[in-house]
Amino acid sequence: MLRAAEEVADEIWQQVITWGHFERDTLGNQLVRAVDSIGANIAESFGRYSFGEKLQFLYYARGSLFETKYWLNRALKRGLQTDAQHVALASRISGIAQQINAFAKSLKTQRTKSVGYKTTAARESASAYSVDPLDAASFDGEIVDATDLAWMSNPNAVDRNLPSPISNLQSL
Repeated sequence: MLRAAEEVADEIWQQVITWGHFERDTLGNQLVRAVDSIGANIAESFGRYSFGEKLQFLYYARGSLFETKYWLNRALKRGLQTDAQHVALASRISGIAQQINAFAKSLKTQRTKSVGYKTTAARESASAYSVDPLDAASFDGEIVDATDLAWMSNPNAVDRNLPSPISNLQSL
């Protein structure tokens, strides 16, 4: 997986150095940084001790991989790559993505099978919820009646003996 990421990064570098100054300085710089970051984060994940840290750097690598795909799409759209170059690189990058996902999945499996593994997720105990039945005799089917609507639109027109939020706003 790391070797494949290095090979793709070197191939993209070889393409980018042939571009014009503006193209290298804008799109090329971003593309090379993104593709180099894939391998760098995979390598860093290998150097981490805990499963969580290893996974975190694999997720960074996957993020850089998607960024690389974005920049490759821009390079194709702007005429900096041929269709054949684009398809070949996109295919290889997709293969690296599958390897990253498989490795992350295997780390998760190893973590859950390791001795002394405890989940650190916060969980609440289950609670029983109840809802009082609706008293059908006192409910006419309307939540807001005509008087309420009139009061909300013009609180001075209806005597409610309650302060209106609208009148409070009007006094500001």
